[in-house]
Amino acid sequence: MDMDTKIVVHVKHAYKTYDSLKAVDDLSFSVPQGQCFAFLGPNGAGKTTMMKMLYAKAERDRHPDTVVKVFGYDPVHDELAIKNVAGVVPQEDNLDVELNVVQNLKIFSKFYHMPSRYAEKRINELLDFMELSEKKKAPIRELSGGMKRRLIIARALLNEPKLLILDEPTTGLDPQVRQLIWDKIRSLQKNKVTVLLTTHYMEEAYQLAANILIIDKGKKVLEGNPQGLLEEYIESHVLEVLDKEKFTALPESLAKKVRREESGERILFYSEDPKVIHTIADKLAKGSFYIRETNLEDLFLKITGRKLHATQ
Repeated sequence: MDMDTKIVVHVKHAYKTYDSLKAVDDLSFSVPQGQCFAFLGPNGAGKTTMMKMLYAKAERDRHPDTVVKVFGYDPVHDELAIKNVAGVVPQEDNLDVELNVVQNLKIFSKFYHMPSRYAEKRINELLDFMELSEKKKAPIRELSGGMKRRLIIARALLNEPKLLILDEPTTGLDPQVRQLIWDKIRSLQKNKVTVLLTTHYMEEAYQLAANILIIDKGKKVLEGNPQGLLEEYIESHVLEVLDKEKFTALPESLAKKVRREESGERILFYSEDPKVIHTIADKLAKGSFYIRETNLEDLFLKITGRKLHATQ
């Protein structure tokens, strides 16, 4: 990392316990200015809890080794200072359904003590930015799911934050809306806005994040650049056999050259050598298999396992 790069979020040895559950267990990471940093992990892994600790929505455990700083501020003591420089998009859609689009934004502008004329200008800019100008007077109940998410993102940007915290911003949205939101996030980064993202969409993390942190049961499992992690921790190609009941055993000479996983009715063979993958495929009936390059989801499942946790 460049010595001149400013660190926006700095976390060392963070813990959060709910009764006997360790939701966050000794997490450490740093996020440079202007970077998109993504948290990945199964449901219940601690992603949202860690995010909430950064803007004081969840209070961390008191631990002598813990350091949590956001632009140099400690959330325990400087909650308002952090809220002045950060925008938050929570998982849930918490818009006021009794109000229309522009009224929702105007109410939030008052929380930031924005002058009315500036607030109106900023609101119009954000509605245009999120392609919602035509819905300015629309009641919240009439908005689609994608429109609501875009409005919540616009709301989070009202105070021109230097840090944008996005907790599963595109869950349940159609591909067109998701792509639009990705483009808006990239646009914000060009203006040095730092982005923290939790997501279950591996392609989203791969497309947007300079670095990812995979968390499981509150602990860090893996951290780094998505492409770099793929190159280091998983084979480059995979053969998916779609019906394991119809698959006969591999010759030992081939079995030694692949890593085998089973998932439901499928068998997956991983190899760094695409020729090995195609040799196996040549023995299979057309339509019974699928060959592709490995992706972040393959890595995620290799690291965290394919079985569901109790919290999932």
